[in-house]
Amino acid sequence: MKISHLPDRYADTSAHSYHVDADWYDELDRYREILVDDWPAASLEDWHEAQSFLTREAVLIDEGRFNDWLDLFAGDCLYWVPVTPGGGDPRTEVSHAFDDHRRLTDRVYWLRTGLAYSQLPASRTRRLITGVETTDLDDEIRIIRSNFLIHEFRAGVAKTYAGWYGHVLQRRNGGWRIRVKSVNLIDSEQYHENLTLVF
Repeated sequence: MKISHLPDRYADTSAHSYHVDADWYDELDRYREILVDDWPAASLEDWHEAQSFLTREAVLIDEGRFNDWLDLFAGDCLYWVPVTPGGGDPRTEVSHAFDDHRRLTDRVYWLRTGLAYSQLPASRTRRLITGVETTDLDDEIRIIRSNFLIHEFRAGVAKTYAGWYGHVLQRRNGGWRIRVKSVNLIDSEQYHENLTLVF
């Protein structure tokens, strides 16, 4: 599938990842700096819109509606779960997940087969999202920062994950799409037996 707003060299997603070039990493560096900066208070309307977006995403994940969740992402997106607290540098450091749209599509397909060993049985999750902050870089880019607590139950074992999200949204076709979703676990550098759930 060719996405018209992207350069031709990115059209073949079997051969290229959207984000693996110097410009993309430079853009990611900029977002990482903004995500840990101080922001002015958002208007009530912008805050409510940001909270509604995060709530909608949480419902889709917790209900296992992964195709609908995937539709929230831009074609040139990044889903990132860094190992280094706060993000680190993905050029030189490993990540729990560093997925472009093609890899996310693979992840969703794999989860929906019902044959993923690490998701037999499938995780049941519920997440709480608090401390929502938002700021607009311009008319096209919105940044959201929030805290999360995810409760997972799978195969008789309950686990809890805590951390903060960084969302970079871009206005596409009259709505917001996720350009970057950064999942920053408070214990990201520790050993995690099974991180196949969707954060």
